[in-house]
Amino acid sequence: MIHSERNVEGLRSYAEQKSKNTIAKVDEAIQKLIKSKSKINFNSVSMESGVSKAFLYNNDEIRERIDILRKQQEGLSSPSQVKREMTNNSKDILIAAKNKRIKELEEENKRLKDELMKLRGKLYDMQ
Repeated sequence: MIHSERNVEGLRSYAEQKSKNTIAKVDEAIQKLIKSKSKINFNSVSMESGVSKAFLYNNDEIRERIDILRKQQEGLSSPSQVKREMTNNSKDILIAAKNKRIKELEEENKRLKDELMKLRGKLYDMQ
């Protein structure tokens, strides 16, 4: 009887240690996601930590933490959204710069054509 009690205690101790290690992995993954400004949800935490979604859902503290972080991020722009907006702004700036350059080149082209006509006229007069 004593022998089986020790086995149960050993199993319990092992399970407890395994759970602590898993929670530490999840904490690490969440910190990484926060630093990289990635979306935090059960799927991303599971992928980053290598921990099953079932574990995340079944652990009340982790579940609540992920829910809170996910809700906090709802008001923030995602990195891809920010990138899209930056890209659109960049496109507008680039188009404006190109339009300005086209106008300058057209003016230079007209000036050069006028000069060419004058020089042709002078050349004609010399003959």
